[in-house]
Amino acid sequence: MSDQQQEHRSFTRIHFDAKTVISNPEQKWDTELLDISLKGVLVEKPASWDAALGSEFTLSISLADDAIIYMQASVAHVENDHIGFCCDHIDLDSITHLRRIVELNTGNEELLHRELSALRKH
Repeated sequence: MSDQQQEHRSFTRIHFDAKTVISNPEQKWDTELLDISLKGVLVEKPASWDAALGSEFTLSISLADDAIIYMQASVAHVENDHIGFCCDHIDLDSITHLRRIVELNTGNEELLHRELSALRKH
């Protein structure tokens, strides 16, 4: 298993359905979030997707309570009908929302703290 695959598996992935917008200064795509972790997201690949690996985007993930997670992310992989993004930067409000999602869905505060600690090391 490669280092990247091992790192990928060290963060709990939460299956989560949310409207998501992928954008950069030139383009914008509406899509659906499939899962989310403290390290990144997996989304459905829009029909007109043409971005290269490593390309940087802003993701806007709309939550049910009118909160939005904003994330600066780069394309980590494109497979079949999915795009995996690696989180490069996230603001304080967004990480607070994301932390709460992980906390509620894992039900394990110790796991959450371990993942947050691993995230700070990267």
